[in-house]
Amino acid sequence: MNRIVHPIEQESFRRLRARLDTSHFPPLTRAVVERVVHSAADLEYAADLVTDEGDLVKAHAALHAGAPVVVDVEMVAAGITRRETVCRLRDAESGPGLTRSAHAIRLAYEQVGPGALWVIGNAPTALEELLRLDASPVLVIGLPVGFVGAVESKAALRESGLPAVSNVSEKGGSAVAAAALNALLYHPTSEETL
Repeated sequence: MNRIVHPIEQESFRRLRARLDTSHFPPLTRAVVERVVHSAADLEYAADLVTDEGDLVKAHAALHAGAPVVVDVEMVAAGITRRETVCRLRDAESGPGLTRSAHAIRLAYEQVGPGALWVIGNAPTALEELLRLDASPVLVIGLPVGFVGAVESKAALRESGLPAVSNVSEKGGSAVAAAALNALLYHPTSEETL
């Protein structure tokens, strides 16, 4: 099913591409970079994001085959269009040495098991908890924002060897994390391009 793109969005991407050359990126990396830059109106993301085209190809196929999508907060879920998500933050509790966000990740993993796409845009502790689990993710979009723990958690994600989308700086957040997932949702499958 093709997505109808509003003229304002078309013009926004035209202007983005006039200011930022993304033609050298492979197709899915380009889609992610452009959608993230668009969501934040921040051209610096083009140099800040860390992706792997092979990981994105596998994640794109799994996503379109129905793999579950888990998010750390409802704000990320609200930004993901055309797809149901799992968010267990409302059911989670904090305790000694465990934030509510980390507990929510545990609860979500108990619900979905291995093979999910994880989208973390808010809490570095959620990303840290995911890295402690044997979740076998299809992809981790790890873009938590902040001055405490965000850079470190994203570095740990990259060092883990898990398939991932992350960035190097403190920047991130719910909107950009959702945008990265939406880029994979919106990118056509081979059947849609026939």
